[in-house]
Amino acid sequence: QVQLVESGGGLVQPGGSLRLSCAASGSIFDIRSMGWYRQTPGKQRELVATVNDNTNYADSVKGRFTISRDNAKNTVDLQMNNLQPADTGVYYCKAVIRRTYWGQYYDDWGQGTQVTVSS
Repeated sequence: QVQLVESGGGLVQPGGSLRLSCAASGSIFDIRSMGWYRQTPGKQRELVATVNDNTNYADSVKGRFTISRDNAKNTVDLQMNNLQPADTGVYYCKAVIRRTYWGQYYDDWGQGTQVTVSS
């Protein structure tokens, strides 16, 4: 059993900042990558940022968002600056996890946290 718990969402005015955090716990042998995705009503879930050996960002957030990972704690954070209304959505944490040495990697998702950017 693996759990991903997110925190840090909320309501912020345009131009403001928020920091999202995600902690993975449970039956974890190792984590290949972690990342953040977001979803708005009527749209598919989209990549925001991922981190493994490298970082990868959606073009829409480059220069404003920063993803960071603590491998020892199995956590990933997303610092979001200069937020805009288009950033509004439910943000989901995802981790690609192997539960045992001989096992396969699987995608695990958090429950999501709402981010609303509005004046």
